[in-house]
Amino acid sequence: MRGMQLFVDEKNTVRDDACMDSKKTILNSFAWGDLGNGYYKNPVLNADYSDPDIIRVKDDFYMVCSEFHFMGIPVLHSKDLVNWSIIGRVYSALKHDKIYDEMNGYAKGSWAPSLRYHEGRYYVYFCTPDEGLYMSTAAHPSGPWEPIHEVKRVAGWEDPCPFWDDDGNAYLGHSTVGAGPIIIHKMSTDGKRLLDDGVIVFVGKIAEGTKIHKRNGFYYLIIPEGGVEIGWQTVLRSKNIYGPYERKVVLKTGSTSINGPHQGGLVELPSGQSWFIHFQSAGALGRVCHLQPVSWVDDWPVMGCGGEPVSICKKPDVGMNYPRQLPQTSDDFDTPQLGLQWQWNHNPVNEKWSLSWRPGYLSLEAMFAENIAEARNTITQKIMGEAGTVSVQMSCENMKQGQIAGLLFLAFREENWIGIVREELGCRIQAVTGGVCYHGPVIHTDTIWFGANIDLKGTTTFSFSFDNREYIQLGGACTLCSGFWKGSRIGLFSYNTITDGGCADFKRFRYETK
Repeated sequence: MRGMQLFVDEKNTVRDDACMDSKKTILNSFAWGDLGNGYYKNPVLNADYSDPDIIRVKDDFYMVCSEFHFMGIPVLHSKDLVNWSIIGRVYSALKHDKIYDEMNGYAKGSWAPSLRYHEGRYYVYFCTPDEGLYMSTAAHPSGPWEPIHEVKRVAGWEDPCPFWDDDGNAYLGHSTVGAGPIIIHKMSTDGKRLLDDGVIVFVGKIAEGTKIHKRNGFYYLIIPEGGVEIGWQTVLRSKNIYGPYERKVVLKTGSTSINGPHQGGLVELPSGQSWFIHFQSAGALGRVCHLQPVSWVDDWPVMGCGGEPVSICKKPDVGMNYPRQLPQTSDDFDTPQLGLQWQWNHNPVNEKWSLSWRPGYLSLEAMFAENIAEARNTITQKIMGEAGTVSVQMSCENMKQGQIAGLLFLAFREENWIGIVREELGCRIQAVTGGVCYHGPVIHTDTIWFGANIDLKGTTTFSFSFDNREYIQLGGACTLCSGFWKGSRIGLFSYNTITDGGCADFKRFRYETK
């Protein structure tokens, strides 16, 4: 049995499980996520949490996602599947290949991790496309997580998922780069070794992202097919983990405008409800997360409203109502640790940054690089929603000639940043937007504020201020786009085009979403 679900069509008319019309209407308080009235509007996470996987442990939900060349996999927590915060990180660096130290790991790194809970411990598995299969485990999802363990050194694997059966046997499913086939291996019960070469159980059209479940005696492989932009969600089921499997498409675009609703995780609630969280490719934002109600018909899951994604829905029945909450954004840099929202682009050089050299500041010591794509210790976070404002205070008193530092959008196609260029005779404000350089004034102060106005449906711009009150736009429209499987990001950077040296100090980073 499941609790009754209410859906809302494009005119905000409430409809029940059978999609019958009602006269009740809903007033939208927010653009997405929790609407504050018992309902939510997709996407519930309007940011680049690609390839999500979720689990429920008692009354808590946890989620992980792909991060590729960004460090490392975040762990998110929710009490209702709609409102999320970041509580941990599985790793801070990938040390199994030098490409992650040499800024050559773009689009590599962690692909489609799986999160599972087994006998009191949490497990995360992921593949890197050229190096192998990796896992870590922890007693609590916030960590500490054990050092990354290499399960198998192998190229060409992707999207792994462990499964511990009720008879004590353990398995691991995965696909291969290029999406398919789906392969099942026997695995040691500690999750650290594969015991055979695997069995191919399914070949499909771009079949990947395997998630293994067992329910009412059926083994389910919940897999996306069809590719990132236009794919659909498929479910395979069998009475034997090795098949043969029946196949059913359970979620697709249909008559909606939600392209490629697929690849994610399924959870069941004590209330009897089931829910599925998946991604949608959303341009510059990356791959955002939608939440779909799930009903079961003849032991097949039916997702959304008759197999199509819902726009607005009643929040999951978790026994109480929780307030609206978004993942962290702003950071004062006044604690011993960086906020969990921050992720380094590739492996950090830890001796070249600090929160204690100058208390209350994030200090980034510059290393030589020819451009931002090659710059070490660029620190980033996800853009959240289609509109927002960013500001940060920066001190340039310790910068050295050849150093460039400031605020950026990491958009992969063209450079977009505003900052200070330390020249022979002093410091100059400069911006690059859409790959075009705009020279600003020479400054005679050590402190400057940089700002950004994010409007993904309109124009995104940079500005600067000498007093944090009056801001002056510099540059044109930023060109934001996805690339290397990730959305655009906001971040802070510091590098030197001549030699190592110079330090930029950042204070009071503010990011307000709209």
